[in-house]
Amino acid sequence: MKAIVQDAYGPPEGLRVEEIAQPEPGSGEVLIQVRAASVDPGVWHLTTGQPYLLRALGFGLRAPKVRVRGMDVAGRVQAVGPGVTRFQPGDEVYGTCDGSFAEYACARQDRLARKPGNAGFEQAAVVPVSGCTALQALRDVGRLRSGQSVLVIGAGGGVGTFAVQLAKALGAGHVTGVCSDATAELVRSLGADEVIDYRRQDPTDGTRRYDLVLDIAGNRPLARLRRVLSRGGTLVMVGGEDGGKWFGGMGRLLRALLLSPFTGQRLRGFFSTQSHEDLRLLAELIEAGAMTPVVDRTYPLADVPEAIGYLRSGRARGKIAVSV
Repeated sequence: MKAIVQDAYGPPEGLRVEEIAQPEPGSGEVLIQVRAASVDPGVWHLTTGQPYLLRALGFGLRAPKVRVRGMDVAGRVQAVGPGVTRFQPGDEVYGTCDGSFAEYACARQDRLARKPGNAGFEQAAVVPVSGCTALQALRDVGRLRSGQSVLVIGAGGGVGTFAVQLAKALGAGHVTGVCSDATAELVRSLGADEVIDYRRQDPTDGTRRYDLVLDIAGNRPLARLRRVLSRGGTLVMVGGEDGGKWFGGMGRLLRALLLSPFTGQRLRGFFSTQSHEDLRLLAELIEAGAMTPVVDRTYPLADVPEAIGYLRSGRARGKIAVSV
């Protein structure tokens, strides 16, 4: 089968198409004929091996443990391994796995759900990582309650477009999205009650306060983010792109955890996971029309390096899909 592989950490240009052996499903796994995948910041981090802390966390110190890149996946079940009870060959599924930039990939059944019936493979493939991240940031970490006010910083990106829609679906009273002017209309169309163009107005100037603030892939200082939190409000930092090659955005998350016990505000960072239950919930929301995946561009498998470059340019509106 064809797959996008790498043997050493480096820039995306080092990724290449190669013929490799088709994987076989193990216990609790299914073999998926991949129809689509997706690009997100995690793909870039695992491709470059930065921040270096990732390597120490088990992804491979000197070279990637997994040669094939890609996590988000959507496709058809080709075969099932021992112990699989949820799926059978022919089922259309979506979720996450190791190595989805390939014609076939193996995934654990507890990281998959049935694909939304009203979504194409490309639409479904962009949901798992970013959709679960937005859901867990709002529901589990942010503890969003009905009627609360929410500020989503980075509302025009992959996680942000899901966060705006999910905040409304979970009962937020007022959702404000922060984005560039180029994505303002998109964010409004997703249900934001108000949109702030960060190039014209500082969303952390302290003139407004919110019950819950999501800072997505940001680098604003904690002091500025706390200025827009209500008393007892919650800040959830979803990733971060500062801090250098060693720790990335981890330094800011650590400072938030150390400071949080000494303030009346909850300051949190987190790492999302993907589960069958959350993927099933997201599929139900898509089928009900409460959430729509936003796909900016779709690239063929061979153009994954170009897709990653477009993601890093910061110009993407929503998500980037990969057609296999």
